[in-house]
Amino acid sequence: MFGLGYGEWILIFAVLLLLFGGRKLPELARGLGASIREFREAMRSGASDSPSKEALPPKEKTLE
Repeated sequence: MFGLGYGEWILIFAVLLLLFGGRKLPELARGLGASIREFREAMRSGASDSPSKEALPPKEKTLE
């Protein structure tokens, strides 16, 4: 995933563990998962809720 090997993932996890501690890390992971889930739902609903081109007012012509 993302072109990272096992060594890179272990290094990233170790840095996060040092920065945030063992007790805070699961809470951060849950928050990240909830944010991603909310973003995906907004993207899905945003695509279906977008106004069609017919509903937009015509653009004004400008002189150049």
